[in-house]
Amino acid sequence: MPQTKPFHIVLVEPEIPPNTGNIARLCGATGTILHLVGKLGFSTEDRYLKRAGLDYWSEVEIHYWPDLPALQQAYPGGRFVYTSKKAERSYLGFSFLPGDFIVFGKETKGLPEELIDANQQTAVRIPIPCKVRSLNLSTSAGIVLYEALRQTGALEGA
Repeated sequence: MPQTKPFHIVLVEPEIPPNTGNIARLCGATGTILHLVGKLGFSTEDRYLKRAGLDYWSEVEIHYWPDLPALQQAYPGGRFVYTSKKAERSYLGFSFLPGDFIVFGKETKGLPEELIDANQQTAVRIPIPCKVRSLNLSTSAGIVLYEALRQTGALEGA
């Protein structure tokens, strides 16, 4: 059964304009809502940000939030899925639901460890079988979002 509610990608304090631009394009291509939280490491007028999103900005629903609690208060029934290399559970063993908020931290630090520890039931990681410490933020967002879309039937007939 295909999903009925769109997914949400949440970027907490993103730092690198092309990553956010690529994620915005991903959101536009999948009907996913993008939430930018906290202090951004760039201006939304940045030419690299716009270039990465190409001419798809009109296809993206973007919301800005001062902090994560403000976003959570605006969506009291929302389920927030926190991504971190420090999470115990792989995203492959997690059951995504339509409308989930998939949260990513800043490129240099990720999400706060206390947030992951307090939300282990909805914290996921992408397994990395080699010695590389982490993946690029926009790559990670694409991997997790497409698994969520696959699980909820959103890709059927696309």
